[in-house]
Order: sequence, then C-alpha cells, then structure tokens
Amino acid sequence: MTYRAVFNGQVIAEAPDDAVKHVEGNVYFPPDAIDRERLHDSQHHTRCHWKGKASYYHVEVDGSIQSDAAFFYPKPWPLARNLKDYVAFWRGVQVERI
Repeated sequence: MTYRAVFNGQVIAEAPDDAVKHVEGNVYFPPDAIDRERLHDSQHHTRCHWKGKASYYHVEVDGSIQSDAAFFYPKPWPLARNLKDYVAFWRGVQVERI
C-alpha cells in the first residue's frame, strides 16, 4: 500500500507504507517523497510540547494556494527526532491510502 497527499487534483507527496510515520493522527512523508516545487516557505510556526517548533509551507497547484497546509519539524526535540524534516499535510490537502 501507498500513501498520497493530493491538492487540487495533483499528487504532491507519495510514499509506501513502510516509509511514512504516523503520529497523532497525521501521516508524515519522508523528505524525498515530496514534490518540492509545490511547497513555498511560510513564516508561520507553532510549538508542540514534545515535538518542538513546527515550520510550515504553503501548498500551490495550478495557481491555487492553500496557506500553511504542510508542516514539519526542522529541529525536533529528542522524543521526536525520527520526524526530522518529514512533512505532514492538513487544511485541504487530502491524504489517502491507495
């Protein structure tokens, strides 16, 4: 089985089951599974009490932009070190298992 992240009909991430990480209901895609051309840096950040500071990307496909729809932990705290640079999606990006 494979996981895909889809926005505006375009696959923006795809990885096999054994490559993704599942944390708190989110599917985190490995860095090499992401279509980086679809992601644009955001200045938005949040903080998780055990993962650390999250950074965000805007997702863009064919001129349609979803703000802060992808997040990742560039410097996760020790308990979440296995999430470093993995990307999760939300806010209108559909994650599906196929």
